[in-house]
Amino acid sequence: MNVKHTPTNIVHKGQKGGMTGCGTNTNTLPDHWVNTNDKITCDKNGCKN
Repeated sequence: MNVKHTPTNIVHKGQKGGMTGCGTNTNTLPDHWVNTNDKITCDKNGCKN
């Protein structure tokens, strides 16, 4: 599953309640994150690769 950062609409590899593939902590401001099946749009290492 992937996780979307709602203020920016960027989709990351990972899930809400943990770390994204590029190392962003989704526990910081958890109301800004939602689990999604959308395609990953983050181009940072860990999410993109």
